[in-house]
Amino acid sequence: MGIDLPLIWAVIIGFGLMMYVIMDGFDLGIGILFPFIRDRDDRDVMVNTVAPVWDGNETWLVLGGAGLLAAFPLAYSVLLSALYLPLIFMLAGLIWRGVAFEFRFKADEGHRPFWDHAFAWGSIVATFCQGLALGAFINGFRVENGAYAGGVLDFLSPFSVFTGLGLVVAYALLGCTWLILKTEGPLQTRMIALARPITFALLAVIAGVSLWTPLAHEGVAARWFSLPNLLFFLPVPLLVLAAAYGMIKALARGSHGLPFLLALALLFLGYSGLAISLFPNIIPPAVSIWGAAAPVQSLGFALVGALFIIPFILGYTAWSYYVFRGKVRAGDGYH
Repeated sequence: MGIDLPLIWAVIIGFGLMMYVIMDGFDLGIGILFPFIRDRDDRDVMVNTVAPVWDGNETWLVLGGAGLLAAFPLAYSVLLSALYLPLIFMLAGLIWRGVAFEFRFKADEGHRPFWDHAFAWGSIVATFCQGLALGAFINGFRVENGAYAGGVLDFLSPFSVFTGLGLVVAYALLGCTWLILKTEGPLQTRMIALARPITFALLAVIAGVSLWTPLAHEGVAARWFSLPNLLFFLPVPLLVLAAAYGMIKALARGSHGLPFLLALALLFLGYSGLAISLFPNIIPPAVSIWGAAAPVQSLGFALVGALFIIPFILGYTAWSYYVFRGKVRAGDGYH
């Protein structure tokens, strides 16, 4: 039996995107939470919790995009053509918040509020556009003769707007629980108070997507609700409920680290549900990873490079988080 290179590449790209959601999710979530925190020192602490590591979080997004181009050029061309506008605005939001991240520490008192607003809105726009793209991806794309055949605004629908808002909620929860882990005192108390309603809001988002998707797509409904699939996939929603219950209990006990781990679990379970619904299609609803794959020689050549570089990315990421572990307090500066 030969090696299934398209499947291996699908796993690599899926892993890269999941790592991006994890690593940049709480980073963006901090910006989303800025409007809820008015104190300047608290905002400085919030930013300083990610200041030493935030630059490397987008590495996983670059890896996913480059891997998609190398392994699935058809999918790359179709998805970028279909999602041109949300991806452009996402990148603009990421650039804008990056500029604000640096400038807010260097601006004088009169300009600090401007850069705080820029940091918050850059984070919200980038996150919302990622959610728009996700919703459009779930809805699927019209492909004719190997090219995108839809309109420039086909990505925009009530479902994609819902998923955009839903991702804002998800990243806000990641940001909340990250700050519970990394801060103390009144700021941590405020984050614990915010995390409870955001958890319930995320549960509502997950329930909405879980009901909306099978109702709108017969193939997804057949995948989830036919036997024996239903028995195999039933643990996913049950684990979502268990993680949410554990989150509420952990917040009530004042746990510092467990809420963040449970927030990651909720995101991973949502990601797993997406994979179950759409696999093996990389261009929903009908183009599979094998139909969109590059030639075997190209896949093998690129795989050597990917397997060489990914351990280095994992290594320096783990090391950076280890070095900057522990609580961040007021006065811990960003340089």
